[in-house]
Amino acid sequence: MARDTDKIEREIEAARNQLASTLDELSVRASPKRIVESTKQSLVSKLNEPPVKYTLIGVGAVVAVLVVRKIFS
Repeated sequence: MARDTDKIEREIEAARNQLASTLDELSVRASPKRIVESTKQSLVSKLNEPPVKYTLIGVGAVVAVLVVRKIFS
């Protein structure tokens, strides 16, 4: 009977340690600063992809031409 109690206590302690580890990891992942930094990195990497980058440059050029035409017309 004592062995069963010891085993149960060890399992409970292991479960507590696992829960504490999981909570620590969740608190790090849910940090607002970390979420902002992750989103910023994701956006920058997406904007640096050649198709996106060149499309934005093209759209910017077209808008610039239209603004210049509007000003001088």
